[in-house]
Amino acid sequence: MSDTLTISLDSGDVVIKLRPDLAPNHVAQITELAKDGFYDGVVFHRVIPGFMAQGGDPTGTGMHGSDKPNLAQEFNSEPHVRGTCSMARSQDPNSANSQFFICFDDAEFLDGQYTVWGQVTSGMEHVDALPKGEPPAQPGVIKSMTVS
Repeated sequence: MSDTLTISLDSGDVVIKLRPDLAPNHVAQITELAKDGFYDGVVFHRVIPGFMAQGGDPTGTGMHGSDKPNLAQEFNSEPHVRGTCSMARSQDPNSANSQFFICFDDAEFLDGQYTVWGQVTSGMEHVDALPKGEPPAQPGVIKSMTVS
């Protein structure tokens, strides 16, 4: 199985170590979507300083996902700290689909309620540089997302 996901942003690449040991179904769905080009051109529609950057909605509104079925939660004991990659969802714990977020800082109040699926290993400065807002006036765009 692939173990690295690379998000190419305007400012550079963000490299994420995938954690199928924590969330095998979430990692499988994200890697499949990435390989299909689903994330290419998708924006980070919700970027809150000191908290997280959220993307993965093809409409850029935060209300939609892919055509794939929603995923059953795979909550785990991995903490939400700087660089943690986790799945966004609605109030239904089994509603994660394609939207994800990357934590800017410790957000342990999310622990056990959202599915952690990866950790940024390099390029966190590019996540830090994303335009802020809900939504940002000029949102940061995922140029491509590749799996290796």
